[in-house]
Amino acid sequence: MASRLVQKMALKDGKAQCKMMLVVLDSPMGRIEISGCETGIHELSLQKDVMPPNGTKEASITCELCEGPEEMTEPLKQCTAWLSAYFCEPWVTEKLPIPSFHHPVFEQASFTRQVLWTLLRDVKFGETVSYKQLADLAGNSKAARAVGGAMRSNPLPIIIPCHRVICSSGQTGNYTGGNHLKEWLLSHEKLQKEKLAY
Repeated sequence: MASRLVQKMALKDGKAQCKMMLVVLDSPMGRIEISGCETGIHELSLQKDVMPPNGTKEASITCELCEGPEEMTEPLKQCTAWLSAYFCEPWVTEKLPIPSFHHPVFEQASFTRQVLWTLLRDVKFGETVSYKQLADLAGNSKAARAVGGAMRSNPLPIIIPCHRVICSSGQTGNYTGGNHLKEWLLSHEKLQKEKLAY
């Protein structure tokens, strides 16, 4: 298996930088790059020029590791397992641990961090919430525009489900990976939730 290991050991502000690893998954949404270190996941990057399959037929849903180091850190293992389950067996994600996060947005108290944690904790699989509703949940009912900024700053799409945040009008709104990916994710969750209801 091919391996890309990016090492950064230089000192920054008197602290050693992270020893980064990169893992690439092949998913229905194209390639997903996951960067992380021993401490946690830094970022998920979605492929922007891919068209996911029409519909979400079970047979066409796969998520496989296509590139990564032989020895992965625990957060990377947890992240790849969680994403694989999300696409293939989403009901399992509730039983899996969310990997630890190690991105600057989570290191200091801010409204963005509060919004992202609130979204992760309170908006469940197959549900949606408006920007205004999420602002209310995060403790500032007048900050719907700031919620939009927080969604643009989300370093961990899918895991922190910014695709579940829609406009009050019911329109899906924008998405970092492209609106077609947001619509696919919402459709995937709706279909999987309906299957579980039967």
